[in-house]
Amino acid sequence: MPHIFDDDALAGVLRHMNGDHADDNLLIVRAFAPALDARSATMTTFDGDAGEWAAVASDGSTEPVRIPWPGGPISERRDVRREVVALYDEACARLGVAPRPHG
Repeated sequence: MPHIFDDDALAGVLRHMNGDHADDNLLIVRAFAPALDARSATMTTFDGDAGEWAAVASDGSTEPVRIPWPGGPISERRDVRREVVALYDEACARLGVAPRPHG
């Protein structure tokens, strides 16, 4: 059973991802679920095994996209950032996009 993060961790990460990294959400979904032809994406939740996004496809339908963490299961809030950055870097590689530096 995957680790379940508390409400504060979920709210903080989702606020940050959807407020500061909306473009990254779409990039990740396009790279890992290319058949959807996503037009937008919002991170909706995550657990110790994966992150989940709601992707709006080109036909207007909304589809859930669950993407496992590249480094395997996690259980600490600080590890979420590492795994999202790894997803972002892999998405850039898959799509041929130059990644921006990580601070």
